[in-house]
Amino acid sequence: MKKVTRDDVARLAGTSTAVVSYVINDGPRPVATGTRERVLSAIDRLGYRPNRVAQAMASRRTDLLGLIVPDARQPFFGELAHAVEQAAADRGKMVLVGNSDYRDAREVHYLRAFLGMRAAGLILVSLGPSESAAAELAAWDSRVVLMHEHPETIHEFAVVTDDLGGARLATKHLLEHGHAYVACLGGAEYTPVIGDPVTDHVAGWRQAMAEAGLSTEGRLFHALYSRYDAYQVALRLLSRPDRPTALFCSTDDQAIGVLRAARELRIDVPRDLAVAGFDNIKEAALTDPPLTTVASDREAMARTAVELAIGGGPQEAGWRGDRLRCFPSRLVLRGSCGCPHTPGVWSD
Repeated sequence: MKKVTRDDVARLAGTSTAVVSYVINDGPRPVATGTRERVLSAIDRLGYRPNRVAQAMASRRTDLLGLIVPDARQPFFGELAHAVEQAAADRGKMVLVGNSDYRDAREVHYLRAFLGMRAAGLILVSLGPSESAAAELAAWDSRVVLMHEHPETIHEFAVVTDDLGGARLATKHLLEHGHAYVACLGGAEYTPVIGDPVTDHVAGWRQAMAEAGLSTEGRLFHALYSRYDAYQVALRLLSRPDRPTALFCSTDDQAIGVLRAARELRIDVPRDLAVAGFDNIKEAALTDPPLTTVASDREAMARTAVELAIGGGPQEAGWRGDRLRCFPSRLVLRGSCGCPHTPGVWSD
């Protein structure tokens, strides 16, 4: 079968190939309504499909956005990727997703691959871009937007949530239930990265404890971000005679692991142990008891990141300077902290 070309569309619509291009690309010149309808009708009748590769070569940009996340298997990053994909689709863009697996070399690999494909923009969800990643970002002219973490050494646009403030809110709320202190389940035991979300969660916990006049000495425990690793840590922690009665977890995945360990040890939540998490993944509302957690407006963050990635600029309130957009955190109260919970009522 002969391939349908732009010339065929122009011939059937009774116009020039340039006008066909204006209709397909929605510009750069306006097209009269009647002419646009004839072109679209001809495209539909002939089954014409634009050559996006040729368009990219001509314009030096594709309709693709690159998205790099640490691990899309983790619910938080999976939900974030979905929100970015939906926001991109609303702007007529497609998203290519790469998983860095928390490895610098893999992150750089995807940076080179997506930027080399002439992506319209790139959204990078990283726990701390390496020097190699920073050098790669500086070598290309594509717009790059950081999400989830914003090191001071990289001067790209960033869209983040108030991690420190959210952790402080959750810790204060647990203390308001009358606990002598709140322990914290942080990330892995290594030198913290400035600006890393989990580091900020621990800092927010410390701040709330200090405001209450309470020591944090010996009350910070370390676990990887997965629920299984947190479950193993919680089994040991909750088996101690001096176990805490309240625990703030840096991620919801960790909190889910804690809830499983508490159930196996026959520790009642929230009567004997109050638990709060961070991220408000969808599963948090389905745990037993439902998990109190910290939420941000993930959809609004994704829309802002996509808008910036395709060339938009800071317009709405909430910017710190001209490159960092920080969204507020809010506390979602459910049963795991000791607040009343109505069965069958979804709280988000």
